[in-house]
Amino acid sequence: MAKTASNDPAAAPAEGVDTTPLPGNYEAAQAELEGLVARMEGGNLSLEESLAAYRRGAALVAFCQQQLEKVEQQVRVLDGETLKPLPMNNAGTAAAESGDDL
Repeated sequence: MAKTASNDPAAAPAEGVDTTPLPGNYEAAQAELEGLVARMEGGNLSLEESLAAYRRGAALVAFCQQQLEKVEQQVRVLDGETLKPLPMNNAGTAAAESGDDL
């Protein structure tokens, strides 16, 4: 049996919710976010436009944070949490280790 379209208002996007798809990558999201900030700082947006820009910016920030968390997790997996800071000598530079690198 085929489903019919629902008239349920909860199924529709809430008023003021940005339904624009998010960019495909971190760099595109960051560039769009920088453009939004510049437009908002310009002071030429109406109240409604400012609110829409703020909402879009919040979505872009969340997207960027999610992308950074994914990359951080991938780095953890790749290095196996084995990377450790180099020991420092008294001069504040990395101390040379004696022995084989293998």
